[in-house]
Amino acid sequence: MADATTGARRGPLGAKAPPASEKPALGPVDPVLAAVAIALLGFGVVMVFGSSSIEATVGWHDPFYFLKRQAAFACAGVAVMMAAAHFDYRRLRRFTYLALFGVTGLLVLSVVGFGHTGGGAARWLRLGPIHVQPSEAAKLALILWLAHSLEKKRGQVRSFSIGFLPHVAIAAGLMVLCLEQPDFGGAVVLLLLTFILLFVAGARVSYLLGLSAVGVLAAAWLVRFRAYRWERMLAWLHMEDHRQDLAYQPFQSMMGFGSGEWFGSGLGEGLQILYLPKAHTDFIAAIIGEEFGFVGFVVLCLAYLLIVGRGVRAALYAEDEYGSFIAFGISALFGIQALINLSVAMAILPTKGLTLPFISYGGSSLLVSSAAMGLLLNISRSRRPADDAEPLAASRRSELESRDLVNAELGPTSTGYGSNSTGYGSNSTGYGSNSTGCAGEPTA
Repeated sequence: MADATTGARRGPLGAKAPPASEKPALGPVDPVLAAVAIALLGFGVVMVFGSSSIEATVGWHDPFYFLKRQAAFACAGVAVMMAAAHFDYRRLRRFTYLALFGVTGLLVLSVVGFGHTGGGAARWLRLGPIHVQPSEAAKLALILWLAHSLEKKRGQVRSFSIGFLPHVAIAAGLMVLCLEQPDFGGAVVLLLLTFILLFVAGARVSYLLGLSAVGVLAAAWLVRFRAYRWERMLAWLHMEDHRQDLAYQPFQSMMGFGSGEWFGSGLGEGLQILYLPKAHTDFIAAIIGEEFGFVGFVVLCLAYLLIVGRGVRAALYAEDEYGSFIAFGISALFGIQALINLSVAMAILPTKGLTLPFISYGGSSLLVSSAAMGLLLNISRSRRPADDAEPLAASRRSELESRDLVNAELGPTSTGYGSNSTGYGSNSTGYGSNSTGCAGEPTA
């Protein structure tokens, strides 16, 4: 956007943008966020080894089989995380549709006969020795597309035909492909991500309530009229009667939490790995609860809460709405997936098949989580001087809802939050032309 009098290029909130040669250098990543992510990665490698060594010995004649693979995935994840944290995330815009169409194509391949079946679902594509799970990549691709589209349509986000329906339609298409695998948990995550980002962008509450109602009714229908889902639901509701068949995993998981008591049995001392099938995947939280007890489990929950909190902070301090939407979406992704996984492990929810970010065994989940964390670290890096670090998104929702009204009230002589306005106007420390903040040099 150009200044009305000087023609100078202006930033997203009307602040005069620095010349290309004088753009501020990137600041450091959020150290707390980076430390928690790396700690969870390392902890996950240790827990995968402890919970899989017996199965690896029996099935692969190598107690280190899963450890070696998870360690390789973790090293690759750290590399991906660091790479994603050290480039201009705005360059991702040009790859938005390529990523969206790419994961859509992979999902289609997985449901038309090319998918590798495991646990009754064709969720993987076999690429030589590597199994790729497209639904994991679809979550991040949807976040990137929603961030791009919502930022581009920010003036029309309250419109049903432009700001609401297209985003719900694309998300619904990905959800249908997930359900065909079937991957009910993945479809639920996609729906929740869409709801949260539309809410953050300022979509009408009535539309969001309608989306919620449709989502709940659709979920109820999909559970009630699919025999295997309904049987699993009944087994979860009557776990005592089905602890030797359909409810065997959640029942053994609860046994693990119970035997851990307050401080656990100690690392490597748990016994539930003898009884809990695939303990290193979706139910690894039960092994953590047994070996580290209630206290250790609470610390794990706090780690994910810290990730979500620091991610929301990065979203609020992001330099543009595109980065803010990405940060909100990734924070929601980590929070939703951890919440569902831990709830399933404690038998609060029926089995869903979602991994615990950074900890559960699996290359697709770990690499996608690492890439998402790298983007979150990228957005957390300050691109402005420290004294300008006012949260740009503190009033983002109200700005999106009343952008035209605000501009009309500021008058014809203002630009954005302009030079003669009474908002972030002249002689202020905000964004006006005579400010000492983001507007460049003060004028006489």
